[in-house]
Amino acid sequence: MRPRPRRRPTTRLPDVFSPRVHTTARFGIPVALGLVYGYWAAANRRNGGPITGWNVLFGFVTTIVFIVLCIAVILFAPKLKRELHSAVKSAFAGAAVGFLISQSGVSVLTCAGIGLALSAGIFIVFFYRYYTHEDAAGHRIR
Repeated sequence: MRPRPRRRPTTRLPDVFSPRVHTTARFGIPVALGLVYGYWAAANRRNGGPITGWNVLFGFVTTIVFIVLCIAVILFAPKLKRELHSAVKSAFAGAAVGFLISQSGVSVLTCAGIGLALSAGIFIVFFYRYYTHEDAAGHRIR
């Protein structure tokens, strides 16, 4: 009786969901985030006042712009080098938070400072993640 050859342990987790679920989530999550973001921006802008038609329009326009930009970041950022990939994602997050804060009526310097601080923190986290999960040529290590 021959001994069985040893199997290499797999380091990758099994994929539980189908490709269709992944595609739906890839575009469904930005839509859900955009709806929350648009409502939040409109609520910040009216400062507890009455809901007007212009406020609702502002919320919908903000939602559409957020969704389009978020999907663009999701589709195009992974094609960039890790430094630019991290910078694009962190710039999007910092600008989004800075815009939300600006709608509440605080100074522009406060909005810019909070947005830049958040962008710097997110850049460090994403850069570290991509730096430790890619080789020198930019190929992902699994």
